[in-house]
Amino acid sequence: MTPFRADLLADKRRRRERFAWIVTIAFAVIVIGGGIAAGTFWRWAFSDIPELPANLETLWDVRRESSVTLLDRNGEVIDVRGPLYGAPARIEDLPDHVAQAFIAIEDRRFYEHSGVDIWGAARAVLANLQAGATVQGGSTITMQLVKNLVLTPERSMRRKFQEMRLAIELERRLSKDEILQLYLNRIYFGARAYGIEAAARRYFDKPAAELTLAEAAMLAALPKAPSRLDPTSNLAAAQERAAIVLAAMEDAGFITAEQRAEAEANPAAPIIPEPEELRDPEVFGHVFDFAVLEAQDVLGELPSDAILQISIDPELQETAHRVLTARMESEGEAENAGEAALVALSPDGEVRAMIGGRDYLESQFNRAAQARRQPGSAFKPIVFLAALENGSSPYSVYYDEPIDLEGWQPRNFGGNYRGRVSMQEALRRSINTVAAQIGAEVGPESLVDVAGRLGIETELPPLPALALGAVEVTLLELTSAYATIANSGMRHDTVFLTRISNSRGETLWEAHEGEPERTVEESDALTLSTMMQDVVLNGTGANARLPDRPAAGKTGTSQSFRDAWFIGFTADYVAGVWVGNDDDTPTNDVTGGGLPARLWRDFMIAAHEDLPARLLAAPAPRERTEFEERLAAFYSELTNAFEAEAESIP
Repeated sequence: MTPFRADLLADKRRRRERFAWIVTIAFAVIVIGGGIAAGTFWRWAFSDIPELPANLETLWDVRRESSVTLLDRNGEVIDVRGPLYGAPARIEDLPDHVAQAFIAIEDRRFYEHSGVDIWGAARAVLANLQAGATVQGGSTITMQLVKNLVLTPERSMRRKFQEMRLAIELERRLSKDEILQLYLNRIYFGARAYGIEAAARRYFDKPAAELTLAEAAMLAALPKAPSRLDPTSNLAAAQERAAIVLAAMEDAGFITAEQRAEAEANPAAPIIPEPEELRDPEVFGHVFDFAVLEAQDVLGELPSDAILQISIDPELQETAHRVLTARMESEGEAENAGEAALVALSPDGEVRAMIGGRDYLESQFNRAAQARRQPGSAFKPIVFLAALENGSSPYSVYYDEPIDLEGWQPRNFGGNYRGRVSMQEALRRSINTVAAQIGAEVGPESLVDVAGRLGIETELPPLPALALGAVEVTLLELTSAYATIANSGMRHDTVFLTRISNSRGETLWEAHEGEPERTVEESDALTLSTMMQDVVLNGTGANARLPDRPAAGKTGTSQSFRDAWFIGFTADYVAGVWVGNDDDTPTNDVTGGGLPARLWRDFMIAAHEDLPARLLAAPAPRERTEFEERLAAFYSELTNAFEAEAESIP
C-alpha cells in the first residue's frame, strides 16, 4: 500500500471516529437533556398530584355537599335540606339505553381505552370543528370522574396531565362497569339533583330503572351545562341537546334510525310541578330540627347525605298545626298568650305529632322538646300515684284547710277551702293543700322516684314544692310520663328518630323496639286513670271532654299564670298542650282548664275522626251519691283511726 493510500485510509478512520464521538455526545446530550426535561416535566406536572384513596369505596362520598332528607313514619319524603341524592343505581338494573346515552355523547370508546382515549380526543376536535361548536368533549368518562371527585377545579394543561394519569390508575383498580356506575351516581344533573336516580325522580317522577330512551337522552344532555340546559327553565335547549345525544347513539350503533326518529318525535319533558311535593317547613320545621339534633346525638357527625326517618304521622302533624293555629288566632291575643306547643304520642311511645310553636319561620325554638317550664298541677297525677303506692285509695280522707309545712304555706287556687275531701275529689278539683300534704306524707324523694319511673328524665330536686309542680320539665317528657299511666303502668321508651341511613341505602343506626317495662303496678295505674277520667268528666278538665269516647287527663297552671297545661289520653293517643309566653310574662289568667283544654279537645276530635270509639283500660268513675261519698269518707277515717291506735299500742 502506497503512503498516500495509507494516509487516506487513516484520515477516513479519524473522520469516522470523530463522527462516532459526535453522535455519541449528541445522543448523550439528548438523553441527558431529555431526562432533565422529563424530570422537569414530571415535577411540574405531578409534584402535587393527589393520590387516589386507598379504599375506593370512599369515592361514593367524597365532595358531597351536606344534605339531610327527612322521611315520615311511612318512608315518604317530608323535606330535603341541601342537594337531592337518590339511592345508588346499579348498572344491571338500568335499561341499556341509559348507559348507552352517556357513553355515546361523553365517551364512545369507553369500553376500549385504558382511561385516556387519544383517538377519541382527536375525533372530538374534528367533530367540534365541523359543527362550529363544542358538541363532543375530549375527556373520557374516567377522566371526568377523576376531575370531579379527586382533583381541584383548576383548568390548565398541568391539571389535564394529572387527570390522565389518575384516570389510567383508576382503570387499573376498578372495572369498567364499576367506573360507569360510580359516574352515573355522582354526576350533577342540575336542580340540586346528584346521581341518575335523583335526576330521574326530580325531572320525571320515576325511578331510573323506568327511564325511556327520550328521557335517558335528555338526562345525558344535562351534565354538559346543568344550569343552562335545565329543562324546567329552558326546555327547548334541553331537547335540542337531547337530539344531539340521540344522533350520537345512532351513530354509535346503539339505536336504530327508527328508534331515534320515534324519540325525537316524542321528546322528553319534565313534570310540572316538581316530583316531590315537599311538606310545609312551617309545619315540619321543628320536627326537622329535632331529628337532626337527635341524629347528631346518636352518631356525633352526620354523613353528607344523611337520610333520617322519624315516627311522625304527616297528616296528624298537619292536623295539629292547623288546630293549634286556629285556636291561638282566635283566643291567644285576648288571653295575652303568645305561644303554644303540642305533642301527641301513640300508646307504644312513638311521637306522632310535635308542634314546637306557632310559627317556625319566626322562631325555630322548639317549645315542645326544648323548653323547660313549670307544670303546676299537671304534676299532681305523679303525686297521687305516690299516695296510691303508699297504701291510699281514691276515697282516703284529707282535710282541705290552711296548712304550714315547716314554714311553707301552700294555698289553693281562689283561696277557698272545702274541709274534709276524698283523694279523688282533691284530684278532680286540683286542691293544692291535699297535694302538698301527700307530698309531705310520702316524702319528696318518693315523688322523684315515681316521676323517674314514669318517664321524667329531668333531674328533679327533692323539695316540698315539687308536689305542686314547682319544677321545670319539658312538654314531651311529661306527656311521656302520662303515657305510662295510659298503658296501665307499662313504660315504653319515647321514640322519635327511628332510622339513620345514607343515599346508598346503608343503615347507620336504627331504633330497636325494646320491650315495655312495668314501672308501676297495674292496679295503681288503673286506679289513677279512673281518677283522671273524673277530672275530665266532672272536674277542672271539663273543657277537654270528648263527645264520643272516654278520656282522662289533668290541668296545670304555674304561678302567676305563666304556664298553662293540659295533658290527657284516650285509648289511641296521649297528647299534651302547653300555652304561655317565651319571656315568661303572665298570661291573662289562663288556666290549664281553659285555652289548653279547648285546644287539646280540638286536636283530639280531629285526630280521632276516622277511628272507632274505644274504652280506656281503666273503668270509668262511677258517680256516687252524696250518701255513698260520706259513707266512704267515714270508713276511711275510721280505718285511719284504728291504724293510728294500733301503732300506739306498745
